[in-house]
Amino acid sequence: MDRPELPLPQLHAFVVLAEELHFGHAAARLGIAQPPLSQQIRRLEDKVGYALFNREPGRIDLTPAGRELLPAARHALSHLAAALTAAREVGSGRAGRLRIGFAASLALTVLPSLLRNFRQRFPAVDLDIAEMTTTPQLAALRDRTIDIGLLREPPPHDAELDFETVLTEAFVAVLPASHPLAARRTVPVEEMADCPFVLLPRAVGPPLYDQITDLCTAAGFTPHVTQHAVEWQTVCALVETGLGVSLAPESIRRIRLKGVAFRRISPDTVRTRVAVAWRKNDTNPLIRAVLTALDHDAPDGLSTEGARSGQRQR
Repeated sequence: MDRPELPLPQLHAFVVLAEELHFGHAAARLGIAQPPLSQQIRRLEDKVGYALFNREPGRIDLTPAGRELLPAARHALSHLAAALTAAREVGSGRAGRLRIGFAASLALTVLPSLLRNFRQRFPAVDLDIAEMTTTPQLAALRDRTIDIGLLREPPPHDAELDFETVLTEAFVAVLPASHPLAARRTVPVEEMADCPFVLLPRAVGPPLYDQITDLCTAAGFTPHVTQHAVEWQTVCALVETGLGVSLAPESIRRIRLKGVAFRRISPDTVRTRVAVAWRKNDTNPLIRAVLTALDHDAPDGLSTEGARSGQRQR
């Protein structure tokens, strides 16, 4: 199919004249004089190859060719106007599609308030939410399969990505409710030395895994990891069955399992960071919209330190 070459001013002039059926009235609507309007119509008729209007003294009307063209011309102009509006909405960040990756534990803290705030401020944006751990999020950002990541313990430096800390959390001991240490309000980490551990695999989040094992090392032992689970909810479920204990970010307290006890630890000096991640130099205005939404959020009911650090890594 040949691509039609119909300049928009000619098409617009044709539709207005077809609606007015009067050169003077049509010219006034278009904000031009009658001679330029007549020239536009003549040029369009030359492209079509047939007259679009019958011109008689005192009146004009559409020819059969004009009547055939009019619905398509209106449709084309209407769709173009809608497309321009949509493009402006996307360009301004008021519409579009945003793909967000998030660590499952953040469904207990940052994510709900972020999505609620963002949806209220940008209702026309389509959100595509994907649950994934830190390492897959970093890969997905580099591969451009997500636009924003919400993850734990971002790498200290990255040539392709920027990070901003949005939350810091203490660690807690995760114990079977029947465990002797669950009777304590605060659990010294060294007293967990003889316990089997349930942890996330190191591959899904090396910095977080290393923080936990470093806590144990500082207490004088290497944790004996007998079970791995990719999600914290599964970790807690395995702890409930008595398969082991764990150390986890404080937000994991929100996982309500009757057979699991969460206790503060001593020493309580290590903090895990939650960060938002995005590609450097990404011009998508929705990225800034997410950062703005996070600026307005504060996790509800979570005892944390530095809920918003304001520190950006580059």
